Amino acid sequence: MRKPFLALCGLFAWLLLGIQLVHGQIVASTLPITDDLDRESLRLAIDRSISYLRKLPADRIVGEQPRQVSAGQVLTSLAVLHRVLDRWSCWQCFVEEFQSRFELVPSSPDEQQREVLFTGYYQPVIESNLVETSEYRYPIYGKPTDLVALGGVAAGSDETARKISGRVEGEQFVPYYTRREIDHAKLLRGRGLEIAWVKDPIELFFLHIQGSGVLRLPDGRQVHIGYAGQNGRPYRSIGRLLIDQGKISQTEMSMQRLRRHLAENPEQRDEIMAHNESYVFFRATERGPFGSLEVPVTAGRSIATDSRLFPKGAAALIYSESPVLNGAGRLIGWRPFVRFVLNQDTGGAIRGFQRADLYMGSGDDAGAHAGYMNSPGKIYFLMLKNSGRGALRR
Repeated sequence: MRKPFLALCGLFAWLLLGIQLVHGQIVASTLPITDDLDRESLRLAIDRSISYLRKLPADRIVGEQPRQVSAGQVLTSLAVLHRVLDRWSCWQCFVEEFQSRFELVPSSPDEQQREVLFTGYYQPVIESNLVETSEYRYPIYGKPTDLVALGGVAAGSDETARKISGRVEGEQFVPYYTRREIDHAKLLRGRGLEIAWVKDPIELFFLHIQGSGVLRLPDGRQVHIGYAGQNGRPYRSIGRLLIDQGKISQTEMSMQRLRRHLAENPEQRDEIMAHNESYVFFRATERGPFGSLEVPVTAGRSIATDSRLFPKGAAALIYSESPVLNGAGRLIGWRPFVRFVLNQDTGGAIRGFQRADLYMGSGDDAGAHAGYMNSPGKIYFLMLKNSGRGALRR
């Protein structure tokens, strides 16, 4: 829960930035152009989006909101932004050129849907073994060969971009196994799908939530693993479950608090985790983590949004608050920030105009910040001025 003094500090900082907080909502009276990270991390993230977009036909529609845009239009926009970054060392020069070339378009045409809840995700580093032992008992599975995805609609269609995953049983297509069936009934055991084993089922559960990780082996080696598939079952938040059951209050909910509850209630742990039927399968990667565009995500610069809505690979400017932690990893306050980001990922829990996930990085410190990140904010997508706006359908 935010302490009154710290909340007032956050309010004062927002007013300095020209942004007002009204009933906890961010209202832009002016839009300050600033950034709290370094130029090179932004340049790297832009390059990664460019590498994705260059593989697509220029006329491929990559997003419907806040305007319909093609891969070619986003690519041109990023190329211009890349050049404007050369003025970064003279910030006033950068801002002047940026404002002459770009407009900032709110993430939704509906003002009521412009407030975005920002959460955080990260890449965990987990103690693992490539063989099962009495200590390492919980398997990380690769994608099963009988997991089949049907359908799928390209971005830009009026239909919902969605694939249906399941398996063939006889002559019927049926839903794939649930988390309970995989972890407790052990229906995938003995099929050679195990990539590695871990000590702690709670760590394994949160690996599924994050979608990628680093396995630290007993001999010190590290192996990157990334998302390979999902069982097609719906993502259901166990945090929301515990809030609704009155076991954790909404004001104190965080990843850290959730982990503690699971560790302190081992007799309830498996039942709670089984509530989320969604199950993720992994693959070994040379590096990572990779977002949904199959390019590496960049700490602090990559966001995950609803892939059915927003332009893939596009640049945006975000306004929100990030957690401030003490040396023990405890939350002590909130820091307003403004930052350029790239839309490079998506997630099962990230749906609609009012949700976004910010990639925090790898390891425990990133995990601590991601665990507390839960702040309102705004997203403004960068659109080139004089870019044939008439061709961009509202």
